[in-house]
Formats: sequence, C-alpha cells, structure tokens
Amino acid sequence: MTSKTIGPGSTLGIVGGGQLGRMIALAAAGYGLKVHVYCPDADSPAFDVAALATCAAYDDAEALTRFARSVDVVTYEFENIPRGTADLLARHAPLHPSAAALATTQDRLAEKDFVNRLGIPTAPFRAVDTPDDLARALDAIGRPAVLKTRRFGYDGKGQRIIRTEADSDRNALFAEFGGAPLILEGFVGFEREVSVVAARAADGGFAAYDLCENEHRDHILAATRVPAPGLSSETARAALAMAQRIADALDYVGVLAVEMFLVRAPDGSEGLVVNEIAPRVHNSGHWTIEGARTSQFAQHVRAICGWPLGDASRTGGMRVEMRNLIGGEAEAWSTLLAEPGAHLHLYGKGEARPGRKMGHVTRLIG
Repeated sequence: MTSKTIGPGSTLGIVGGGQLGRMIALAAAGYGLKVHVYCPDADSPAFDVAALATCAAYDDAEALTRFARSVDVVTYEFENIPRGTADLLARHAPLHPSAAALATTQDRLAEKDFVNRLGIPTAPFRAVDTPDDLARALDAIGRPAVLKTRRFGYDGKGQRIIRTEADSDRNALFAEFGGAPLILEGFVGFEREVSVVAARAADGGFAAYDLCENEHRDHILAATRVPAPGLSSETARAALAMAQRIADALDYVGVLAVEMFLVRAPDGSEGLVVNEIAPRVHNSGHWTIEGARTSQFAQHVRAICGWPLGDASRTGGMRVEMRNLIGGEAEAWSTLLAEPGAHLHLYGKGEARPGRKMGHVTRLIG
C-alpha cells in the first residue's frame, strides 16, 4: 500500500514484542498514538506497554490479516520475520520499512551484493550452497574466514570462524549448519567497530546521529560510545554518507543502522568496510533516548507516520556512553538508580539468562 500521513490517535502496528518493540511503543504513546503488538511469545515485553496485543504465529495468515486491518501503519522490530509475512501485511496496511528493503537486508548474500553495487566496500565473500562450494570459497578467500548462515543470525549465532586447515572439513562444517544456505566472508583486520544510526523519510529526508563506537563481548554489544573517539571528521562524514546512499538506494522509510569496521592502512589512513545493515531501530542507538534531541524510537515513529524528522544532534553536545545490562548484570538496578547521572532502562523480561539483554544504562559525560 502507498504511504500516507498517520495522525495522532491512529494505531501503530508493531511486529515483534521484544525490547525494541517495547521502546517504539513507548515513543508512540508520547505522540498520542495507540499501539497494537503482534508476537507469538506470550511473555513479550512489548505487550506490557501496548493498548492491543495479538499472540499468534508469524505464518498465521488469518491472524496477520486481522492485525493489519486493525492498524493504520505497520512496522517491525527485528528483521527475521518471513518475507511472506511482510508481503501479506503490506497488502492490508502501509508497511515501513518495505518488504523489499527487508528482503535485501535479511539475507547476508543479497545484502553484500547490494552494498558492493553501490561501490561501498565489504569483506570479500562467496555463496556456499554445497560442501564443494565451501572448498572453492576457502581457496578463493583464504583463512581465517567466517562461515555464516545467510539468514536468521544475530549476536554471534549462526556463524563459525575457520582459522586453519584443521578447521576446514567441508562436509563436517556444512553438516554443522544443517544444510542451510551459507556465506563465507573473509576476515577483516579491523581496528574497531562503528555504526551509523539514521532515519529516512518517504520524501527522501535524512537525519543521521553521530558515528558510534561499539564494543562487543562474546559477540554481544556491551557498550556504545558517542561520538566515536579518536576518528577524523572525514571518516565520520564518510560513514554518514555511506549510510545515506544505502538508505536512498533501498528507498527506505524508518530508522536503520549500518554497522561498519574501521580499518587502518599502513600509511595510517582510515577506511570503512560495511559489515551489516539492520533495517530497524538498533541497540547502538539506545543512547539517543537521553543523549539526542530526538530518540531513535521517536524518530522511527515520525518517519513511518509521515511526520517531519526530528533533530538528531546530541543533547548539549555531550559525550554519551551506553552499556547493555546482560544476564545477571541487571541485578545491580538499585545501585544504578542511586548513581547520579545514570539513566536506567529495564526491559521487563522475567528470566535473566546468560547472554540475554535485560536492560541498559546511559551516562551523559560533560
């Protein structure tokens, strides 16, 4: 369906009920919108803050149709919903980001082909559909390399580093992934990981937040610092320009994140290699709730409703650090509440399992 302006009092549909959906719903409420969340998990954190909730499978065509017909616009909080689900929703309500943008970004092979066609560098890669493909890909790319599922991977899941010949039993590796379509990516010797979180409106308007530096632990984002310290202004501008080219080429509507590697040449010059595109609000943008004049969640609501984009500059020009609270780290909530200047967010999840994001804390640094 075509885009239209969605006014206050309308209903925003969110597919997915995790913490991102929860924070989108909270931002939407601040703009006078009602929220209807669709998710198959009965204990979804977003259900707690939504006016309406549908608990049904992502392939339940009847429930999806009822959901889409009950709302004025639909968005999603994660990219692993089936393409068929997105297509069905789009037949009954405006869907942002579009099903086409979702299809490009939820498949690592399609995504890297797309980014390379824009003249933007990525790691070298090869499609792997058979054990023989894997052998040829390793010969072409070399080791170390990273073997990944093309779809449904996040936080280090669905990937395996191949370092030596001993790690390279093609039949065993292929069996390990259950025959799923794979991609082999060359290992990038990066200095650090950075990301751009930005919004694009249907009319082409674009607003990007400052370049972030991201620190990962056990493949999970542990901390984000903004602005990314120690980088040249030219590198920061280049990163934002890459993100805008990607958003424009996707005809994107909403907030997206472009994750990149910073690489340094022997002469000391800085370069950027795109790693992944996330077609949604992003963990590395959580700092914007307190640290920017318009949070990424409010910005996403503005974009998908056809409203003017907000000011993406940092609040008072202050430096910001966001830390995820993973697993049992959230048990320090009372200490964090007592810390001057610490802004605590808990996601309402019941069980603090290892590796599970339970909340985050943001600090503004003068």
